[in-house]
Amino acid sequence: MADAEEGPTGSVSEPLDLVRLLLDEVVFVKLRGDRELKGRLYAYDSHMNLVLGDVVETIYLIDEDDEDEDIKTTTKKVGNVICPR
Repeated sequence: MADAEEGPTGSVSEPLDLVRLLLDEVVFVKLRGDRELKGRLYAYDSHMNLVLGDVVETIYLIDEDDEDEDIKTTTKKVGNVICPR
C-alpha cells in the first residue's frame, strides 16, 4: 500500500481522514434529486452523517418537455442542516 500523505494537520490513511481535514471549511454536498448543499462542515461521523452550518441549497430543474432541455436553478438559504446518510 502507498505511504500516507502528510497534510497540514496530520496524515491521511483512510477516506474519513480527508473529511477530518475539511472541518470548519466550506464544502459542497451533492444529494439525490438534483440537489446540492453548500455550507460549513461542523461535524461528521463514521457513517458520513454531516452537520453543516450557513447552508445554501440549490435545486436543478430540467425541463424535458422543451426541445432545448433548459436547466433552471432555485437557490435558497436554509441555515443549519444535519445530513443523515
